[in-house]
Amino acid sequence: MADHPDRRCIHTDAAPVPAAPYSQAVVTQDTVYTAGQIGLDPATGSLVSGGVEAEARQVLRNLQAVLHASGSSLEAALKVTCYLADISDFGRLNRVYEEFFSEAPPARTCFAVAGLPKDARVEMEAIALRTQ
Repeated sequence: MADHPDRRCIHTDAAPVPAAPYSQAVVTQDTVYTAGQIGLDPATGSLVSGGVEAEARQVLRNLQAVLHASGSSLEAALKVTCYLADISDFGRLNRVYEEFFSEAPPARTCFAVAGLPKDARVEMEAIALRTQ
């Protein structure tokens, strides 16, 4: 679907190339809706090693890049949805999450799921305000 006057699709090389037919984010008026990001290194297209903490850091860097390309930022995030392949990683995810959202964190929901693409341990998506 082509862009509509009130809808703009976002692509940035600073985040992983989508592995399926979807946009990295869609902007409408003052709101950004990101696609889910897993811990892929944008330079290699490979999942980072080091477990859920390393993946979560990369996921948040990827979201940061997509939001920046959309005229937004992590600080402008309203809602983040997290998906974990193993709910026992919840505490480890929270420790990394706090590194990026230390003050006034956005609303958040976290789900345990049966599986994620490329056997990732964590995936996140965000809704944010445009700031530019």
